[in-house]
Amino acid sequence: MKQFFGMSQKGELQEAVRGLGNPQLIMLFSNGDQFEAHVNELETRYPGVPSIGCIGMSYDTKVVEKGVGIVAFYDGVLAAANVLEEVSVMPVKYIERLEKDVKKVGGSKEDTICIDLCAGNDACVLTTIHSVLKQRNISLVGGTGDAGKVSANGRIYEDAVAYALIKNQNGRVKAYKENIYQQLENHRFIASRTDKANYMIGALNGQSARQVYQDILHVTEQDITTQTFKNPFGKLNGEDVCIVSIKEVKGDALTCFRQVNDSDVLVLLELGDYRSVVKNTIRNIQQDFSRISGVFSVNCLFRYLLFTQNQYMQEYLSDMSLLGSHAGFVGYGEHYNNRFVNQSMTCVVFE
Repeated sequence: MKQFFGMSQKGELQEAVRGLGNPQLIMLFSNGDQFEAHVNELETRYPGVPSIGCIGMSYDTKVVEKGVGIVAFYDGVLAAANVLEEVSVMPVKYIERLEKDVKKVGGSKEDTICIDLCAGNDACVLTTIHSVLKQRNISLVGGTGDAGKVSANGRIYEDAVAYALIKNQNGRVKAYKENIYQQLENHRFIASRTDKANYMIGALNGQSARQVYQDILHVTEQDITTQTFKNPFGKLNGEDVCIVSIKEVKGDALTCFRQVNDSDVLVLLELGDYRSVVKNTIRNIQQDFSRISGVFSVNCLFRYLLFTQNQYMQEYLSDMSLLGSHAGFVGYGEHYNNRFVNQSMTCVVFE
């Protein structure tokens, strides 16, 4: 199989698809003003080709912030694309679509990946999708787009998740998750007074969540939402840690970008040596694969902002290009199998 990436900083789809001949799956990453037009034009240019899309920045060796980016796979791919609707209420209502597509593609853990682009309610969506994928041990990588909209096969949906099942007919696939944070000292908390619907943490170890965060890090209330770039929370999930970013301060509470429940165990994290972590990820991938057809990744918006502020984003993309064809998009939350995480990178490598 082969991976294609095309872009237009001006938002001209014709420029972005130049050289794309016979795609077997297309992913569209557009801007809010042109999303609908791009979805329609893409379907006109490639009728019947499975496709998914969302509003968001994309990249290969450069970032497309407001234009359009196209990631496509061809020459040895079997793919299916579709949506689960009503994700805020009952995505399981549409689970038969995914079950049929899994049978159609007929994939396995070794050669198939599910890539999803979500419009919200990520944790529930991932639980629903995983209930089907786990039967064949198929991994998932994905993320959340902007403006609550996704596309699939030439149509735009709100309150939905678009997914693509991709079977590599010429080799293996493998999913990875990268965490550039480590635990800060011995800080460990039990969350309480949470508001699941609004992703709010009211108290940590029985005290104001806002005050606990401020007292440990010695920051003002106004600085909390930027301090989360360096010090997010971590939610313990077995031996793994799911990163929880702070969105805003609400009185004595903290609103986050992912759900925290009463009695969840949280730790406080600190930014590690991200250059070293990235190089280690690249080294691990190179050890797992002697030949690579493509790497598709999802980077969190907060990682993008952090890397940009530290003049590292371009270096990061250059480093990742050492793997070969690397492309991806900037999401508002990252998906890895059945886990919804923040401030992370997830990716899939195709042999």
